Amino acid sequence: MSVLLLNLLFNTVVLNLAVLAAGEDEFVFSGFKGANITVDGVATVTRNGLVDLSSGQETLKGHAFYPAPLRLRESPNGTTIKSFSVSFVFAIYPNYRPSQGMAFFIAKSMDFSSALPTQWFGIFNSVNQGNSSNHIFAIELDTVNNRDLHDIDANHVGININSVISNKSNTAGFYDDKTAFFNTLNLTSGKGLQLWIDYERESTRINVTISPVGVAKPARALISGIYDLSTVITEDAYLGFGSSAGRDGSRHYILGWSFGINRPAPAIDMKKLPRLPRLGSKPRSKVREIVLPLATTTFVLAVGITIFLLVRRHQRYAELREDWEVEFGPHRFPYKDLYYATQGFKNKNLLGVGGFGRVYKGVLPKSKLDIAVKRVSHESKQGMKEFIAEVVSIGRLQHRNLVQLLGYCRRRGQLFLVYEYMPNGSLDKYLYHGDLRPTLNWAQRFKIIRGVASGLLYLHEEWEQIVIHRDVKASNVLLDAEMNARLGDFGLARLYDHGMDPQSTHVVGTIGYLAPELARTGKVTPLTDVFAFGVFILEVICGQRPINQDTQGKHPMLVDWVLEHWRNGSLVDTVDTKLREYDVNEAYLALKLGLLCSHPFMDARPTMRQVIQYLDGDCATPEPSLPVDTNFEMLAAMQNEGFDPYVMLYPSSTASHGAASIVSSGR
Repeated sequence: MSVLLLNLLFNTVVLNLAVLAAGEDEFVFSGFKGANITVDGVATVTRNGLVDLSSGQETLKGHAFYPAPLRLRESPNGTTIKSFSVSFVFAIYPNYRPSQGMAFFIAKSMDFSSALPTQWFGIFNSVNQGNSSNHIFAIELDTVNNRDLHDIDANHVGININSVISNKSNTAGFYDDKTAFFNTLNLTSGKGLQLWIDYERESTRINVTISPVGVAKPARALISGIYDLSTVITEDAYLGFGSSAGRDGSRHYILGWSFGINRPAPAIDMKKLPRLPRLGSKPRSKVREIVLPLATTTFVLAVGITIFLLVRRHQRYAELREDWEVEFGPHRFPYKDLYYATQGFKNKNLLGVGGFGRVYKGVLPKSKLDIAVKRVSHESKQGMKEFIAEVVSIGRLQHRNLVQLLGYCRRRGQLFLVYEYMPNGSLDKYLYHGDLRPTLNWAQRFKIIRGVASGLLYLHEEWEQIVIHRDVKASNVLLDAEMNARLGDFGLARLYDHGMDPQSTHVVGTIGYLAPELARTGKVTPLTDVFAFGVFILEVICGQRPINQDTQGKHPMLVDWVLEHWRNGSLVDTVDTKLREYDVNEAYLALKLGLLCSHPFMDARPTMRQVIQYLDGDCATPEPSLPVDTNFEMLAAMQNEGFDPYVMLYPSSTASHGAASIVSSGR
């Protein structure tokens, strides 16, 4: 027993001596088992010596710090930062959804209690973003393309000064020393990668270099820039890592770490690094699930039962899979996972019924992620390859006001679309089913309008392609846990490149939201979405459907009714009577904007960027310029102009949750 204690004490002393061999000037960790390191949040040190920053926890942050502050200034009151070098080995394990990234940082303290998770890396937040008082220098390893933060792609390395927006970034990879060829690296491959950060005092140059474990440090840096860190790094500086898994349950591991002042970072002993866990779950034995332990049963009967169960199992989970789907593999869900997630698509999990199918709530068995599954029929194979390609493209959309499309599955004559689950359901339930839902107050309604406008601006102008939604309406706007608006149902969406002219197509959508020009040209443009958004504004403010049946059996349009009040100077009288308190000026602005967006002439409608400016008060909202004898009369126009039967047969859906109309032809 005493011998074991002496060995343990000896190993601990050797480890600490290896770390602190040169005092504050350098340290090296070749694994973290028994190491003097500080962690907080969800970060942990595993038994075999890995630092696990996120531990697979959703939307929670974690940090790992060198426990003592380091002096990087030449003197206590000096203005010059010493040269320093950092090296670490890391690995990121992804999950079903795009994995959030991680960051190395040098900061003024270890207090990150006010920092936010996900794209903020647990280091920054929306309030202190860009403030020079942050005193944070960071190197981000970003694996999500967030256009709001000016990311270049979903797999890049960036230099960050006091901000989550990078001063300089580049796609992850390294230059071959012999050929100078650039080799791209996948940050979420689950394999070990080594990164070096070098700061040179005289030139104030920062070099960032990355390579796979086992490949020597490349001579040419991935990123190189001049940044004087004397105004950023404080006298007492803390070194560490930050991360957050987002809602994907991804893992962020640190295997080794070294640091040196006025010298290169000491070499990490790759042979002593802890082993990474297996990527993905271990394969389960099918034999145990199908063989019945009937010891008294004859051999022939046992074989017969086994064959019967195998055939039945294959039929239950059989999928339709073609060769061209190989490239979309990461976006395809196994039918078995969806079957278990929805408990066999039982009615108790039914969220609602849309125009072309049913929506079920589910929980993925492995990641425990809440999802909404849309099940529709797709007997026709025409255009299916192109349609799935568009589904996968839409799945790459990342915006706080859009419902995330996670992927798809095909089985026999059915297509399944998998969406992020929205716990508060669709907006139309709050507008038209007051006995089942509380009444939305004015602040909530105005916030919802602003949120949908922001989502449409991203679709029309800020993504890599132009996305026309084609079915903007209250039942396709979902509310998350904080009652934020999320635009869903991209089943009818059209995509085309910026600068291209959209082609004519079958007119599809929901009656009451369709722009008049569609009957003449059949071309969908961003302005057809703007028209539907205008009707949506009036729907939210007035608390009425776009088309209502009166006592004479006619179907007056909501737009016509609001227009009549505008002409009579009684526009505010159209506000939902259930709203006891509201901002009259904001209501007047929103109603005018609704009429302006739903103008019968497309050239008179604003763009979504202008809409945002009007809603934010950056520009004055113009008065709707309609002649006295102008009347929308949309329903008559549709009946006379030859709209598709689908349009007439599909009124606003009775229920929706992130997905509704799907058509596989005429796209």
